[in-house]
Amino acid sequence: MPSYISSNANRFYAALEASYGQAASVTSANRFPAVRLEAQQILQRGKRVDKTGTRTFLGTSPDSRRNTAFEVRTYLTSWTAPAEPGYGPLFQAALGGTPGLSTGLVVASTQGDNAIQTTTPHGLSVGSAVSYMNEIRFVTAVQNASSISMNAPFSNALAANAALMPTLTFSLATGLPSVTLYDYWDPISAVSRIVTGAAVDTFSFSANGDFHEFVFNGPACDLLNSTSFVAGSAGLNTFPAEPALQEFDYSVVPGHLGQAWIGSAPDQFFTVTQATIELKNNIDLRNQEYGSSYPRDIAAGQRQVSSTFSLFTQDDNQTTALYDAAQQRDQISAMLQLGLRNGELMGIFLPSVTPEIPNYVDSEVRLQWDFKNNLAQGTAENELYIAFA
Repeated sequence: MPSYISSNANRFYAALEASYGQAASVTSANRFPAVRLEAQQILQRGKRVDKTGTRTFLGTSPDSRRNTAFEVRTYLTSWTAPAEPGYGPLFQAALGGTPGLSTGLVVASTQGDNAIQTTTPHGLSVGSAVSYMNEIRFVTAVQNASSISMNAPFSNALAANAALMPTLTFSLATGLPSVTLYDYWDPISAVSRIVTGAAVDTFSFSANGDFHEFVFNGPACDLLNSTSFVAGSAGLNTFPAEPALQEFDYSVVPGHLGQAWIGSAPDQFFTVTQATIELKNNIDLRNQEYGSSYPRDIAAGQRQVSSTFSLFTQDDNQTTALYDAAQQRDQISAMLQLGLRNGELMGIFLPSVTPEIPNYVDSEVRLQWDFKNNLAQGTAENELYIAFA
């Protein structure tokens, strides 16, 4: 007698597509940890106005246009450089830019707290991440091939011959790639799924919960399954078998670990109680064109990066400076470091944010300010950077 299928008996894989809607192949290295993958496909129901002599719904054609959507929820987990995290393709699909890996840099000298010179050409650009002693920072200026300035100082002062840790930086781009998502289940005879043409319309994350949680969602091209697969779908002749399973060991980073640097200086805030950042790509599907029941491509609209953060107020200069910046519509920078150990670090950097005037939350013992819907801005694909270290 068949038994119920455990909801914990599945594995996820993700890979970038070379062409929209054409399934990308995956290996065991493309596996990523996730909490949930939701995927749904519905048929568009055209409104019939012909006179049928009845009020009964007569059904929808199986060749009607198909609307597919997905959502992936996952946690910040440990990763091993130089390979990118398993969910790296989703971050690239959200931001657009090809990730930049930095390894093997050694400090030759320092100039103040925020500027360093490397012994060899650094190959970094504005927005690239640097890491040292379990902390992550971002490049704000490149003076020359061996000198850079950072957005904030490291807690442990850099010295000559200090080795910087590897970093992987995701940056914005005008175009967005699509991703193929695989959802394999046990037993092998159970229905497994493939989401093709997955485009990240919205990426969001929240800090200071039980864990650092990421959410990716958006439209997709098609939803395939292993039992009703039709040869030729998504460029596949057969439903692909799951890659050979290998060791899949990782740790989940507690959601309360990290750092926050906010302000024009910026200053480190230890009073942050909650923070969220959301990226919206405002994707428009090419799904209204003649001759196809499936979308042909994606087109990204105007990007919107917003943040919300709450903090306990203190009677000090750096806290009141945030209120003044909001009142005067000044631009500040904001950086969140998630995690406190190399191999488990993620940094999110917004170089220019206009904070909104905070809402006073005075119903608790301590006064709290809520800064809501603070929009990031830039000049050309530079309002957001995300990095791992």
